[in-house]
Amino acid sequence: MLGVVYWQTATSKPGIIPTNSDTAVKVATSGGTVLGQVGFGILADIVGRKKMYGLELIIIIFATLAQSLSAASPAMSVVGLIIFWRVLMGVGIGGDYPLSSIITSEFATTKWRGAMMGAVFAMQGIGQLAAALIALIVTSGFKESLITAKGPSSCDGVCQLAVDKMWRVIIGFGAVPGCIALYYRLTIPETPRYTFDVARDVEKAGEDTKAYIQGKAEGRPDEIRRATVIADTEGRLEIPKASFADFVRHYRQWKYGKVLLGTAGSWFFLDVAFYGLGLNNSIILGAIGYSKGDTMYEIFRRNAVGNLILVCAGAIPGYWVTVFTVDTLGRKPIQFMGFAMLTILFVIIGFAYHKLLDHSGSLLALYVLAQFFFNFGPNATTFIVPGECFPTRYRSTSHGISAASGKVGAIIAQVVFGPLRLRGAPPGSNASPWLNHVMEIFALFMLCGLFTTLLIPETKRKTLEELAGEVPGTANYDPDSLSGAYKAGSEPDNESGEKV
Repeated sequence: MLGVVYWQTATSKPGIIPTNSDTAVKVATSGGTVLGQVGFGILADIVGRKKMYGLELIIIIFATLAQSLSAASPAMSVVGLIIFWRVLMGVGIGGDYPLSSIITSEFATTKWRGAMMGAVFAMQGIGQLAAALIALIVTSGFKESLITAKGPSSCDGVCQLAVDKMWRVIIGFGAVPGCIALYYRLTIPETPRYTFDVARDVEKAGEDTKAYIQGKAEGRPDEIRRATVIADTEGRLEIPKASFADFVRHYRQWKYGKVLLGTAGSWFFLDVAFYGLGLNNSIILGAIGYSKGDTMYEIFRRNAVGNLILVCAGAIPGYWVTVFTVDTLGRKPIQFMGFAMLTILFVIIGFAYHKLLDHSGSLLALYVLAQFFFNFGPNATTFIVPGECFPTRYRSTSHGISAASGKVGAIIAQVVFGPLRLRGAPPGSNASPWLNHVMEIFALFMLCGLFTTLLIPETKRKTLEELAGEVPGTANYDPDSLSGAYKAGSEPDNESGEKV
């Protein structure tokens, strides 16, 4: 749509956004997301989950609305403005990854924790569905203006004005769900685990837990007793202080470092292929007859309907199958199975690509299966596992690092593999002669994901304390990593100074 509005008078490919500008706009969001994931992840461990949750949504809402109101001027191109706002929006989106995951994890019951975290992540599929519906509704609303042009190069006058309004409405509408959710995020209580383990406020954590069970916003402990308990336990609580030195000491141990390597590596390998495959949606839509039309109205309508089909056929079912099975099958088996199936699917698509082009139904089926096993597989579990397997004091930071690794993979997919698929194409052509080889490379990345999956623990039906090595008598127990437990041999003293 931006191409129709701002490149209508271009000498080469009028009405189509240049490849470099298109890539820059897409990468801008991913770049901002990396900053948000790491930054908000660290801050949530330092100042608390509650203080950060909602702030990232305010950033998203503000940047989304600002983006929808952007326009070119003699001093500034529209691409520069949109890149700026998309980087800022990406920072907010990035902050949402660790915060939404760990807040759900720290509040959820152990038995159904995976399902609750999976349901949070599955809202991405609902968002994709809503975006496609909004695009279809907006296209229908401007039908009379859009049917006046046969294609992007001839979409001027009322058609161009309609498209300019359309892209602003579609982007701006993305702020509406955020505005609805903002109140609930700003009023959510601090997680009792953070209050106890990191803030070391035992009394407040206990009252917050009782209040949460009773459906109240937060507990209100007696302040005198609260101060007394804090003073009494200050010297006897072995809570490692979160610091860079302690972070390095903790993850320098292979038994902990390998878990972070497993979650970060799995997310990286996943997103290279996940976002790389998304760059080829137009090819799949063309294969099923939903990429072209006789008028701009038909082009936009078929594109919206085609995206609805792809989302409903593969993505949404995959998300919700994960939700219903993750607490019975387990995270690790689902992730391993997903990477294995994706390796096979990409091998088939890559090595049989040219034959599949003659059988569009087969290509569509393989694409839908890939989308299904992305989401009933590593796309969901890479979000869930980092929110469970790390100690409270570094849970948000570690999740942010893992998620940021994934977005680095997404950037590589957009910057490297996007242009690579066009290698050997004639100038001005939309052909993708190297696409089959790109699919083969994606198969290799999925195979690497199988090996990084072996590094992560199975978190099904285990408490967060057990996974952090804080529960004596369990396989993961590690006295050196106790958080919130009394020091060994430091039982309370009586008034005479004797142990009781």
